[in-house]
Amino acid sequence: MCREHLELQDVRTGCAGTDKGTSPQDAGFFFGYNSVLVNQSEPLMPNHEDYMRQALDLAAKAESQGEVPVGAVLVHGDKVIGEGYNQVITRADPSAHAEMLAIREAAAVLGNYRLLDCTLYVTLEPCAMCAGLLVHSRITQLVYGAADPKAGACGSQLNLVQHAKLNHQVAITSGILQDECSHRLSAFFRQRRAARKALKQSATPQNQNP
Repeated sequence: MCREHLELQDVRTGCAGTDKGTSPQDAGFFFGYNSVLVNQSEPLMPNHEDYMRQALDLAAKAESQGEVPVGAVLVHGDKVIGEGYNQVITRADPSAHAEMLAIREAAAVLGNYRLLDCTLYVTLEPCAMCAGLLVHSRITQLVYGAADPKAGACGSQLNLVQHAKLNHQVAITSGILQDECSHRLSAFFRQRRAARKALKQSATPQNQNP
């Protein structure tokens, strides 16, 4: 699950037909903000690790409920306005991913379905469903910890959030606290496999010697 920590420049747009400018691929391996959207009185580089640790704390809540340990926080300026962790089993809702819940909460706080100038921090690379939501909500930046080589839709299997034909692209920063995020997920699935194996063995009749 190792992945380089790539920080890509991106020019965000708010509606179809807007000049998208330089693509993230042409910008190279560096980080930048659209000068139109940046408040120059604030630091350009937020403390990604602090927000990712908050997301990891939320992932722990998911794990305590038997859910896949993924957590997300959504930040506007320097304030967390949305939090979420996986609750698909708890809520019997296949859409209740950490990103989805954090974005719903943030939209309610702002009173707007457009989340401009917002950054989403999530412990695992978003799936296709959540990547589409990032585009629709016009989130400015995505920061994630561990890559998802099987289902990741932000660079691993495909990259929906920077698709050239969509009317909004999201800046991506990956690999923040990658080892911690990966370890939590790996330990969870390792423990679950062990539990299933033990259950299967307990249900299998033992051969008895005559």
